[in-house]
Amino acid sequence: MNSFGRFFKVSIFGESHGPSVGITIDGVPAGLPLQEEDFTVDIERRKGGQQKGTTPRKEDDIPIFVTGIYNNKTTGAPLTILFENKNTRSGDYEKQRAVPRPGHADFVAHQKFGGFEDFRGGGHFSGRLTVCLVAAGVVAKKILSSISIEASILEIGGEKDIEAGLQKAINAKDSIGGIVECRATGLPAGLGEPFFDSVESLISHAAFSIPAIKGIEFGAGFAAAHMFGSVHNDAIINERGDTRTNYAGGIIGGISTGNELVFRVAVKPTSSTPKEQESWNWETKSVETFSVKGRHDLCIALRVPPVLEAVTAMVLADLMLIEHRTLRVLE
Repeated sequence: MNSFGRFFKVSIFGESHGPSVGITIDGVPAGLPLQEEDFTVDIERRKGGQQKGTTPRKEDDIPIFVTGIYNNKTTGAPLTILFENKNTRSGDYEKQRAVPRPGHADFVAHQKFGGFEDFRGGGHFSGRLTVCLVAAGVVAKKILSSISIEASILEIGGEKDIEAGLQKAINAKDSIGGIVECRATGLPAGLGEPFFDSVESLISHAAFSIPAIKGIEFGAGFAAAHMFGSVHNDAIINERGDTRTNYAGGIIGGISTGNELVFRVAVKPTSSTPKEQESWNWETKSVETFSVKGRHDLCIALRVPPVLEAVTAMVLADLMLIEHRTLRVLE
């Protein structure tokens, strides 16, 4: 339920307004150099308040190592990292408890957990927990030292000009969505399995763990539906398997080809928007108009790149460890 991976296995825990959020990673090789400074760059990229359109909620997000580290080296035991929640305003959510936000997990969480869920800030469903995914990604990237992973925003609200896309939302006094692309280079050919453990299956599984992701496509993606096979097929040009084009996005038959891995995700608009909406009120038993107050992202897509890189690194690290162990058994 809250775990992912086979050999590089992550378990996420905590709520948005609880004492802390955290992650435990099992399967981290012993002797990996790891210290607080290693997390700074990616965690800063994910933070709110760093750019226009992100939530003003700011947390220090200094990693607290609980287990699995000794003398700045991983021990081989499960690695547990905590991030404290210090800048919360739970009162903003008490006021709207009776009215589940459309598009958010408020209603389904209430149905699933019978009203016992921590609803403040979205609780366990909150994007706040993505700081834990970023932390796991930092560790995974160390395992993937020869592989480069980079995600970038392609568009906001249909606009290639990010500022123009944000301005559309500002003018409308509403939230807005976007598209983020991720590329990984340096992958060996042969990672992944056909069908259920294909590279696409695993990356999709991990990507959809990021709140607000609503779609994914690899390589040419949905555009492939409009192409001829002779065009979409990537011509192999040498014994390494390099191809002249990369409409497959670096994956054939669920297995990495050694070419660049390319995929994109669609990020929905933030559910919590200041624009007036309608929803059911549990107390009055009627539909009413309301507006969400508090601190929220105008555009979640702005903070997705480091998180998308992280879950991609988690998947690839797991696949690399699986491949390594398989080869070791065969030897």
